[in-house]
Order: sequence, then C-alpha cells, then structure tokens
Amino acid sequence: MKKFRWQLLIILITGLVVGVLLILQQVSPGQEVESTPAPITGGVYTEALVGDFLRLNPFLDIYNPPDHAVDKLLFDGLVKFDSQGIPQADLAESWGVSQDGTTYNFSLRTDVYWHDGEPFSSNDVMYTIGLLQSGHGLVPQDLQNFWAEVQVVQLSEYQLQFLLPEAFAPFLDYLTFGILPEHLLAGKGLEELIDDPFNLAPVGTGPFKFQRLLVENDEIVGVVMEAFDAYYIGRPYLDEVIFRYYPSSEAAYAAYQDGIVEGLGEVDPSILSAVLADPNLSIYTAREPILTITYLNLDNNEVGFLQNADLRRALLAAIDRDLIIEKVYGGQAIQANGPIMPSTWAYYTDLEKIPYNLAQAKELFAATGAIWNEETLSYTTKEGLEIALNLLYPDTPEHAAIAGYIQQGWEALGVKVTLEAKPYDEVLADLTARNYQAALVDINLTRSPDPDPYPFWGQAQIGNGQNYADWDNRSASEFLEQARISVDLAERERLYKNFQVLFMRDLPSLPLFYPVYTYAITSDIKGINFGPIFESADRFNNVQEWYILSGRTDGAAVEGTAEEPTPAE
Repeated sequence: MKKFRWQLLIILITGLVVGVLLILQQVSPGQEVESTPAPITGGVYTEALVGDFLRLNPFLDIYNPPDHAVDKLLFDGLVKFDSQGIPQADLAESWGVSQDGTTYNFSLRTDVYWHDGEPFSSNDVMYTIGLLQSGHGLVPQDLQNFWAEVQVVQLSEYQLQFLLPEAFAPFLDYLTFGILPEHLLAGKGLEELIDDPFNLAPVGTGPFKFQRLLVENDEIVGVVMEAFDAYYIGRPYLDEVIFRYYPSSEAAYAAYQDGIVEGLGEVDPSILSAVLADPNLSIYTAREPILTITYLNLDNNEVGFLQNADLRRALLAAIDRDLIIEKVYGGQAIQANGPIMPSTWAYYTDLEKIPYNLAQAKELFAATGAIWNEETLSYTTKEGLEIALNLLYPDTPEHAAIAGYIQQGWEALGVKVTLEAKPYDEVLADLTARNYQAALVDINLTRSPDPDPYPFWGQAQIGNGQNYADWDNRSASEFLEQARISVDLAERERLYKNFQVLFMRDLPSLPLFYPVYTYAITSDIKGINFGPIFESADRFNNVQEWYILSGRTDGAAVEGTAEEPTPAE
C-alpha cells in the first residue's frame, strides 16, 4: 500500500509539470506564430522579347524564336523532358515500348481540356501528326523523312500506337511538338494554316490561354495571356503573363528601366554589364545546346599528319579556351569536354579533360617526330609533309575572333595556320563535300534532349553523312549503334560512357565550348526553377509555379510580398 501511494504521487506531480509547460507555451494575444511563406494566386508578369510578332502556332514558330517562347505557355506536347534530358509525361499519361523497340503504345490523359473548354483526345494528335506527314515545305526535311516512315494507329479516344520501321531509342525526342486542336482546324493543311485567323487568337492546352493582342499604331507589339483555370496540373499562380516585342536588346532593357516590363527574355552581351549591376534583377544562366567545335578532316591526304592522335591532342592543348571565353564571350561560355552535353543523363562526369597547357602541347607535338625545316621555316613530318593547316570558319565577327585565338595557339605550337572565312552555307557545303582541312563551326542541338551522337560520329555517316571528320572507329560506332536501339536507359548510359572515353582518347575533332544563355527577371517573381535547357523557351518549364504574392501556411491573414504590377497596355 505504501509503494502504491508513492506511484500515485509521482503521477500527480508529473501531470502538474506537463500542465504548467502547456500553459507557458500557449500563444498570448497578438503574438505571431512562426510560418513559412506559401504562394497564392495573383499578379501580372510582363517580359520583353527581342524580335517581331508573326504567328502563334507551334508549326510556324520554328523560324521565329520570340513566337516560340509565347507558344511554350499556350501549347503542350505528348512528351516533355526534364533538365537532365529524361522524358516525362505531358499530354501523354504513360507509354510502353515493345521488347524489340519498334512499337510504342501511348495512353493519353483524360483530364485535359482545350482553352475553349473542349476535351482533348487522340483526334487532336492524329490531326497534328497528319501535318507532319503532309510533306509540306514548312516541315524541315529531316522531320519529313522521319515521319514518312512512322505509322500511327488510333486505338481509341485516348490511346495511340506508333509503329517504327526499326528500333530507334531517341523516338520520344520527336513527340515534343505542340498539339493543335482538331475540332477547330480539321480539314486544314499547313498551306491553309499559314494565314489562318487561328494564328492571331490561338487555342491550346497550356497553363496560360490567349486573351488579346496589344496593338500600337496599327502594329502588334505584344500578347496578353491569362491563367487557364482548368490546366491539368493546376491553375498557375500568376493571373496574367504579358509579352512585349522590341527591336533590340537595348530597347528591351530601356523598357525594363521605364517599368514597362519585369523580365528580359534574353540578355545580349551588349546589355550584360548593365543587367549584372542591377540589384533588382535575378540572373539565371544555363548552357545553351550549341557546341562550338573544330572539325579535323582525318581523310584529307593534304593534312595526313592529322591522323596522329598525339598531334590532335596537342592542337587542343594549345588552344587557350579560358582566354577565348573571357575575350570573345565576356565570360558567358563554358568549356566543352567531349561531344555530349554536360548535366544530361548521358554525360560522363569523370571524362578525361584536356586543359590549355602549351608546354605539354609542345611535348606532344615533338613526340610526333616533327622536323624543323630551315628552308621553309616550318615543321614537316618524317615523310616531308609540311605541318600547316587551313582553318575554315563562318564569316561572323565572333567566329573570326575565335579563329584568331586558335591561330595564335597553333602557331605558338609550331603549326602554320591560314584563316579562311566564308558564309555559313558555304562552310556547310565544304564540310559536306569534305573540302576542308580544319573547320570552326557550331553544332546546333536545340530541341534535341536525347544525346544520340551517332549522326555525327557513326561509321555509316562517313563520306556523305554528318560525320564530317570521317572518323573511322569501329568500337565507338558500335557503342553508338547499340545505344540508339536500346530501350534501357541504364544500358544506353553505359554505352555512351564507353563512347565518350574512346572519343577523348582518339580526339577525332576538338570540342571547344558551349555559349551561355542568360535570363534576367525581377526578384519579385518567386518559384523559378531554372536548370539546364535544350532551348531558351525552357525557362518556362515550371511557369505554373511562378508567383508574386504569398501568404502564410498557418492559414492566418494573407499578406503580399510584392505589389501587383499593372498590366502593360
């Protein structure tokens, strides 16, 4: 009995202590509860685009980047890609691939609506693909060739089947095109669509829907879009997004200074320093999908010395890429390492790097057995072939400056260099005909999230394909051939890793750098998730999550973190 009383007393004391603590922790009147900001709907964002308004139609904006940026908010595709280049469902809910990689079965989302309230279905996809398969000249030739061999079967209202003539792992890359509404455009081909009123008042399925055009002095100067309440992911936080078109980066920045716009769609080098100095702007940068490379013609007897891998390595080590990035790009570029874009799923992060090192370059050059010729004041091979190169490049100030720095580095190494500038189309013609020795060019990988380097380095592309270096490496080619038919992403990653190791060991051409895309937006806009991009319009990948106003997570009275901007008129 005595023992029991002590237990009862302990329980009583413990209860009193807990009670006192609970009383002390209660919130007194007027005291704030700690909470985290949570976005709420409201606000208007206005962005400056450099260029002119033409047509709002995903099939017609390929030739006008400003319109494509607007279409990014209006239209969706079957598939989209994340910042690593991994495919994600968009209007397609899911898909499956046959074991042999030739059949793709797609299930479409059933909760998607067009901006006019009509439901989205496989009819819209069939109509849109019909435009791709029409053979019209507005469709790029490579897409015409591709879609001519793909059979599309409409299985039901929300199911489709794609039948490929052979396995092709990058197929999903070809399903990012914006889908058009069949119920509004049925029976119209691309020729009719060119001047169709739809292009001035489009209807899509994207997070924002068209509201009106801004017109000043009988000229279209902007587009106003409002949040789409029925967007399948959820209504965007912003009420409106407005785009305004300007003739130059300077004019766009002046509009920002005047308070007309809150964002700059692209920061040109001409305004970069001013933008970087502005404390009210948030700056976002990402590697552009453009690889600047120096192709080496490995099958040109005039420069047979290029077949020596040590000499090719010496040529790369003699180029001061950091200096070029600083002087030509104003620091807005990153060095390239290998032929696959960094930050993507296929890039091998531990790949060997060849930095600028003139002393080491000279050692490699000497190891090739190069002989100094007093008569010609140049180096020759053991066979008497003068070690000299003609460097072809596009006739632009930027490429001319880069070529000049490459010339300095190679001549410091002991290689004579002659520079030759031509218009871009003539440079491409010379590459295609293999009528060059070395060529400084840009490989544009825009809208190509899947790496697939096969077109540029596969053996089947030697001679008359895009393997302009005529690199003849069977092992590397086999890795690429297997990777483009495998449906297993992990297996493709392994194959591409092996390919990259071989590439840097053999170095058939010289990857130099990727330019950097710079985007500036007022710091009032929150929620931006800016990762690696495959086109500049990818800055809007999570636009439905952008917000200006925020409240508190405890359900207390809402407060704004910024004043709501007035729509530009």
